[in-house]
Amino acid sequence: MPDGRSRVAGDSAPWSSEQLRDLSAAIEVEVSVPRRDGGFGRWTTIWVAVAGTGVFVRTWRRRETGWYGGAVRAGHARIRVGERAVDVIVEATGETDAATVDAAYRSKYGDLAARSMVAAEAAASTLRLTPRR
Repeated sequence: MPDGRSRVAGDSAPWSSEQLRDLSAAIEVEVSVPRRDGGFGRWTTIWVAVAGTGVFVRTWRRRETGWYGGAVRAGHARIRVGERAVDVIVEATGETDAATVDAAYRSKYGDLAARSMVAAEAAASTLRLTPRR
């Protein structure tokens, strides 16, 4: 698998309508980030939001470690919905699409449950995921 640090536009592919449907329907997905030895680490359960044809994840508390820090450093990760896993390119977007992503989180999880995911600190941690070719 190529090093995720090469974030060339040609490395990504669009999400299929089936993938977007599955991600929209999933309450939680799992993410695994690359290890130093080239393999992938343990699966961590996270929330995901789909806005249009974009797939976004956030952390409610920005961290340099854990799944979030590993994904940002590597520039790629693997997500799993049910038994299906997809290698993804990870791009930090920060607050670029904040209002749209906030609305997607609120719509999917409800205002009360999504409260921590739409706070300013969480919005600053927004990552866009795109499938790797």
